[in-house]
Amino acid sequence: MRLRILSCLLLLAVCFDAAAVDLYTAINRLRAGEGNCAVAGRLPPLKPQAALERVARDLARGDQLQQSLNAAGYRATRSRALSITGDGVGTQAAGMLAKQSYCQHLQDAAMTEVGIYLDARQLWIVMAAPFAPSVGVSEQAAGQRVLDLVNQARATPRYCGNRAFNSARPVRWNDSLAEASQVHSEDMARYNYFSHSGRDGSDPAQRVERAGYRYRSIGENIAAGQMKPEDAVAGWIKSPEHCANLMNPAFTEMGVAFAVDPRSEMGVYWTQAFGMPR
Repeated sequence: MRLRILSCLLLLAVCFDAAAVDLYTAINRLRAGEGNCAVAGRLPPLKPQAALERVARDLARGDQLQQSLNAAGYRATRSRALSITGDGVGTQAAGMLAKQSYCQHLQDAAMTEVGIYLDARQLWIVMAAPFAPSVGVSEQAAGQRVLDLVNQARATPRYCGNRAFNSARPVRWNDSLAEASQVHSEDMARYNYFSHSGRDGSDPAQRVERAGYRYRSIGENIAAGQMKPEDAVAGWIKSPEHCANLMNPAFTEMGVAFAVDPRSEMGVYWTQAFGMPR
């Protein structure tokens, strides 16, 4: 009898696993606009993700969403959990999800991955957008855009905190300053820190000297988390110290670079070096 009961339980578990697989197909059909879920534009299907399946299972056991995401090692920029509970949900889940009240959640365009947990009385669906930092343009394009924005800012008098600056002449691009910026950005991204001091104790002046730049004056701006050149420059303008570097009439050249590492806290790290050559 005991063996028979165990066999029945194993068979039930297999049935629920198969039903969960079918639900992934059903969810993506609803996401695409089938049934009551009309959609204005085409949405990519949600990709099943094992880590989100673990999260869904933990939610069924009473855990909180963010706590479960952290425990599964899944880093999300956005996430959402849907649940349906009650007798028979295991066999009726697909039909229940076809109700219009679930459509707007299943069709959230920001979500790209999904995990499901299903048993006799519970259905949990976890959707998320994984943390995937990207600047979206080439290093060359980002550098040119920052240079243009910096020179636009320098063309207008402004206050950096309480300090007034007149308009300043435009700066020109310098490859050595860009090289020093690249090295520091990559180091911050790889080793997950944010500082003007390098891991080896180097300061901005030492880093530009290593890149072969001989200077009369030097300055450095850093930023982290910004996915666009426009956002990086806007952040520097809002910061009194970084703004003062950007508006400093003594500087005649600049270089800038970013580095991306999804394992780091901020994802994207920027370094901007200013200088006046000897």
